Amino acid sequence: MRTPPLASHRFGLGARPDERVPSDPRQWLLAQLDAQTTRPPPWQKLPSTAALTGVWLDQQRAVRQAPEGQRAGIREAYLRRSRGDYLAAIGARVDSALQTQTPFVEHLVHFWANHFAVSVDKLLVIGLAGAFEADAIRPHVTGRFEDMLVAVAKHPAMLLYLDQAQSIGPNSQVGSRSQARLQRARGLNENLAREILELHTLGVKGGYQQDDVTELARALTGWTLPDDRPDAGAPGSSSRFVAALHEPGARRVTGRLYPEAGEEQALAILRDLAAAPATARHIATKLARHFVADEPPPDLVRRLEDAFLRSGGHLPTVYRALVTADPAWDPQFTKFRTPWEWAIASLRALDTQALAPTQASSLMTQLGQPVWRPGSPAGFGDTAASWAAPDALLRRVEASQRLARQAGANVDARALGARILPGAMGEATARSISLAESGEQALTLLLVSPEFLRR
Repeated sequence: MRTPPLASHRFGLGARPDERVPSDPRQWLLAQLDAQTTRPPPWQKLPSTAALTGVWLDQQRAVRQAPEGQRAGIREAYLRRSRGDYLAAIGARVDSALQTQTPFVEHLVHFWANHFAVSVDKLLVIGLAGAFEADAIRPHVTGRFEDMLVAVAKHPAMLLYLDQAQSIGPNSQVGSRSQARLQRARGLNENLAREILELHTLGVKGGYQQDDVTELARALTGWTLPDDRPDAGAPGSSSRFVAALHEPGARRVTGRLYPEAGEEQALAILRDLAAAPATARHIATKLARHFVADEPPPDLVRRLEDAFLRSGGHLPTVYRALVTADPAWDPQFTKFRTPWEWAIASLRALDTQALAPTQASSLMTQLGQPVWRPGSPAGFGDTAASWAAPDALLRRVEASQRLARQAGANVDARALGARILPGAMGEATARSISLAESGEQALTLLLVSPEFLRR
């Protein structure tokens, strides 16, 4: 039996029918870390974060200047345009996954976008979700974790999603004036601070306390979206720091004291959180769980944790430690594919090069994993328990039947299975395919086979 195509299926996005199994799978993966393109062709025609933020500013200005009766219509027009930007970005994401020459790096983009999750369930985020992945995640996937963390925390999609744009220091200039006028303090929001500690860095068992959440929230005050007024800061920026909103004073977070330093105070805290041993452990565990097993091998987690700490959070060093670790190459397909992973692998297996944005959006919604729409800031689940329920499997059967019908009768499922799953297709699956009553049924059976449902 030949070696299963672990490089394509476990670390990549699924094999294409014309794809050759690399003679040196590990080197094939590692080479991609130096060859990736920050903004793949499908993304290059889409507006940047700065451009989309400019549209948002135009809408803010128009609402402020319009008579009361016209403001709702202006907001609705903005949301319609934002929904169009959202669909276009879904199309770019799918097409990038189908066309990429660096599927390992593309897979890593999807991993980090889920780690730093935003959701379009909050309508203000809908037009910015794609730009968040394009501009806060992609440029840093082969860089340093610290840089990605800062880019994510300052991106307008995250500022809006976790209400940071409305957070005001109670004793800041703006907060003090508000308290004097309204006879009550207003403004501090802890959402972003809590998720940075619990989800993005240290992890739920990372040793932080509620006081750390509050102190980090105070340090983050002042980070908000741009304004179109004359004192709004640099033109074309997608976020800004407003000193008048910032809570003055020193902050103590996880036992370390940070003096008052304006915007630099929060940046210093984020840098230390990015380098913390608990963060290294949290990231190592999530990477090992995602790529290797729902219950990741402890030795592998320690290996990745050590690579993270030794390199100062240099992510390619961590990826190399993962790819060169023997446990990562267990020949059993141990990970149950998420709906996104399964859909992309199915389309690649059928040699699909592009998908209409509306079709891509509908497919992912049907499968139960709508793009950039997780149920919480924790992102979508990453274990079989999240996706292997009977109703979820039925959705995949229905989707595979539709994909098989669209592929037509010219696709030989047995030949295709041998090309995309060399050495991995079991006898039971091969027998079922050979006994299928039609080519469409045979292809459906291949796409929902145990071997294809896992990676």
